[in-house]
Amino acid sequence: MPEPTHSLVVSPFLDEYLVLRPGHDDGVQIPLARYLELSKAASTGAEAPAWLVDGARQAWGLDLPEGEPLRDKVLVRALSTYGMSRASWEINKGCDYDCEFCYLGPKKFESMPGPDKIRLLDIMRDAGVLWLQITGGEPLVDREFPEMYSYAYDLGMMLTISTNGSQLHKQNILDTLVARPPHHLSLSVYGATEGTYDGVTRNRGAFGRFIKGLDAAREAGLRLQLNIVISKDNADEFAAMERLAEQYGQVYVFTNMSPTIQGTGTPIPKQAEKYLRKRKPFTGCNAGHTFFHADPFGHASICKIGRDPHIPLMQEGIEGLRRLGGIADGLQLRTGGCTGCSFGQKDADGNPGGCTTCRPMAKLHQEAKAPRSMYCQHPDPEPVR
Repeated sequence: MPEPTHSLVVSPFLDEYLVLRPGHDDGVQIPLARYLELSKAASTGAEAPAWLVDGARQAWGLDLPEGEPLRDKVLVRALSTYGMSRASWEINKGCDYDCEFCYLGPKKFESMPGPDKIRLLDIMRDAGVLWLQITGGEPLVDREFPEMYSYAYDLGMMLTISTNGSQLHKQNILDTLVARPPHHLSLSVYGATEGTYDGVTRNRGAFGRFIKGLDAAREAGLRLQLNIVISKDNADEFAAMERLAEQYGQVYVFTNMSPTIQGTGTPIPKQAEKYLRKRKPFTGCNAGHTFFHADPFGHASICKIGRDPHIPLMQEGIEGLRRLGGIADGLQLRTGGCTGCSFGQKDADGNPGGCTTCRPMAKLHQEAKAPRSMYCQHPDPEPVR
């Protein structure tokens, strides 16, 4: 795989125009006129304008070569009429762990052949996707991950990877990520000791590989985000997990389990009651309108939860994405056991009601026969005597 050629990405993002540097948080917003100026310079082989050279130096300490064509170091992405700015992609649903609380339920090592994966990434680029989350299963166990990750990077996408970290110590993975730095790696933490971590993941030796991967990623200078997942089986190590995670990066904590995407409730009993958090009222999201999810077979859905109806992108192509907005609006309607209530209505000032999940998530809870308190402010009905 040849080395990447761009140091900066210039891209439309919804109604904005951004200059970004992969692997960094900071970005620069520019007006349409300057975006068009850079687009023209890239197409004609002109050199970078002085204002961009100065801006790159101030924002990132980056010196763009003077006298060389702009397109040698700056990738200018084209405008898109599809309005998608973000996406997530399950490159493969297979995983080397077997956590009981996984929302995916049964996981198989199945995915599309390489050419179809390339086509999917091209569709995402053409749809306007700037931010892409690559997930699984465990994405790093997919044999084609290095090639597909590199291809997405070279399309000018800002990439995040959701991973358990078990493969991060492998040289081919590290070489791929160092050459093309992700925005960040998002790693789940399942325990602070070998016994607990290996027990939760049901994978002997997993903790050792996890720590080895963390150390390798930190030494390589990759940006890390640590997500502590609290369950009944590791709750006693919460403080220790925090101390461990804080050594490596920014820390987030996840406590509430969700049913599987098949609507079964097997993850719910693994919740640690002491650490459950009250959900905030659901106030809407952009799923299906400016964001979409793609599964390992190129099926585009509004998100990871609301997977049906979906668009078979390999059959319909990019035009299928135009139907997602209508699907999203339909999935948010109250159906199948939720006909509306005072909690879900807006008040006279237009403030949102008190529904604590979106309708697709509530439907999964209902199918799993989960306690109503997990997704609704109404109490469970009294049993008939």
